[in-house]
Amino acid sequence: MYGGGAAASALRGPGATGGANLLAVRGHNTALVLDLLRRAGAEGISRLEIAERTGLTPQAVSKITARLRAEHLVTEAGHRASTGGKPRTVLRLVPEAGHAVGVHVDRDETRVVLADLAGGTVADLRTPLDLGAGAEAVVGRVTGEVKALVERVLGERVLGEGGGDLRAAPAGPLLGVGVALPGPLDHVHGVLHRVTGFPEWDGFPLRAELARRLGVPVVVDKDTNAAALRLAVGGAGGDGAGDGAGNSGDPGDGEGGGRAVGSFAYLHVGTGLGAGLVIGGAVHRGARTGAGEFGHQVVQLDGPPCGCGNRGCVEALCLAAVARGDLTEAARVLGTGAGNLVALLDIDLVLLGGRTVAAAPEVFADGVAAVLAERARRTGEPPVPVRIASGGVAEGAAQLVLAPLFGRTDG
Repeated sequence: MYGGGAAASALRGPGATGGANLLAVRGHNTALVLDLLRRAGAEGISRLEIAERTGLTPQAVSKITARLRAEHLVTEAGHRASTGGKPRTVLRLVPEAGHAVGVHVDRDETRVVLADLAGGTVADLRTPLDLGAGAEAVVGRVTGEVKALVERVLGERVLGEGGGDLRAAPAGPLLGVGVALPGPLDHVHGVLHRVTGFPEWDGFPLRAELARRLGVPVVVDKDTNAAALRLAVGGAGGDGAGDGAGNSGDPGDGEGGGRAVGSFAYLHVGTGLGAGLVIGGAVHRGARTGAGEFGHQVVQLDGPPCGCGNRGCVEALCLAAVARGDLTEAARVLGTGAGNLVALLDIDLVLLGGRTVAAAPEVFADGVAAVLAERARRTGEPPVPVRIASGGVAEGAAQLVLAPLFGRTDG
């Protein structure tokens, strides 16, 4: 386990080979308090406000915050004028008290970020990668990049026998490593299935192997799920989603055609095409982490072959249009798939991301929005808003580790 001391004792989990929810804090109430402190940011929040917003008694809040202060997770952020009596002490989270690593393993590159407790990106590293190079080469590359970034930013590294556990001083403990990559995979056990185009990965125990090499808890999930989780919790700095198709705001801010946003789809277009689904505020993975295989819905029965074995998949048609430089057509195809998703799940918002979208955000946002607007005219319903999501998958991978600390059981 990385790090130690009082802060680590509050954040420790069941171990590197445990289940997906690695960071068990001392009960639901502590998670509520920590989440409020996280969302309050540097401005902080008073104990009275915490009690009012959580429904906890002032005595319970005082006990919890005293323990968190003793463990160096929380500190004073000044005082606020009171309507009567002495000024209220304002508390804030200490972001540097702990860190998590997020890794995005794509088909052709890897990106590693180090995030603090608040989800802010402290440092990042991007390098080329060939996912088809084999498990030994890829896992070795990821392990080396994680260790190099942690050593560079957090300080001294002490390697155990054979280059094992990571440790750092004097920075806060490393809580774990989240890894996001193309699916399908088993989120619960951290085992890959037949990644489209890379069947040799089928059955590889990625989580167990990385945990063995790194000596810290590891969580593995699909890239789209990780990105959707980050958006659901507000993302780094709480900015969630950026501008696109004339809309802006966080998916949870209540904006979007005048209705509250409780369910959204994050559509990722990069080297592949997939979706992360947030339904009722929680990431929906399905019983076998199979939800969100958006790119492999067939929209043209006699269409071109896809790497999954079907013909006429959204992914095959969309990426073919991108390859020939017809981004308008790519956006139309993406919008067709998004329309099917809206019809099936009645979601409130569509968010677009991935490097292909980032290269031409207005084209994709406007193109998808146009398809959904046409569908809305036919059904007589308000059009579902389309926005460009800010941030990346690696930041979402870090949230796989951080989110459970703040009460997100879908982390």
